[in-house]
Amino acid sequence: MIDRSSKKLSIRKQCDLLGVNRSRVYYKPAATVEKDIAMMNFIDEEFTAHPFTGVERMVDMVWLEKGITVNHKRIRRLMRKMGLMAIYPKPRTTKSIIEHAKFPCLIRKMDITEPDQVWCSDITYIRMAHGFMYLVAIMDYFSRYVISWSVSNSLESLFCMDALDEALRSSKPMVFHSDQGSQYTSSDFVDELKASKIKVSMSGRGRCFDNILAEPVV
Repeated sequence: MIDRSSKKLSIRKQCDLLGVNRSRVYYKPAATVEKDIAMMNFIDEEFTAHPFTGVERMVDMVWLEKGITVNHKRIRRLMRKMGLMAIYPKPRTTKSIIEHAKFPCLIRKMDITEPDQVWCSDITYIRMAHGFMYLVAIMDYFSRYVISWSVSNSLESLFCMDALDEALRSSKPMVFHSDQGSQYTSSDFVDELKASKIKVSMSGRGRCFDNILAEPVV
């Protein structure tokens, strides 16, 4: 149905016409070794219970709980793959890029009193039977209504664009608030907000509470 070689219609335009989610067109299963999946499941359970657990402590826990001697480099690699970092306000799904534009936090002293005044968004990971998926949700800050969501097996910005496109089909806010993750600071994402005349607001670095309302949802 999708013609990847077409010079007249972009893949995005074809998906819009057919009502197909673009993230499904670009989806490529990521191969993960079964032993790594089992280890990642254990890391996820341990980190969820004790979010202060770092690499060295995780190595000790694998030995104490599983009786397995594991190299700390492997644990560090898996924790990075999962976006986990000890003593951090949330799983590290947020990574900024220096070249991307950053915007001030507009909602810190803002009186939010009605729907569609501010939307907020966040990304988290979901443990699956054979690996992990990432979930992005866009929510109305006032009503806490989830307007749209999308999933992906990578942290590329495409699935965030899909969620934004879907949300804007129903309404639009005065302000869109997020963290400084590269998905939100990408030119495609920011340009779409600006084209819709939506003000862009972002949490300051290290200020996890600026976007805390989106955290319990995703």
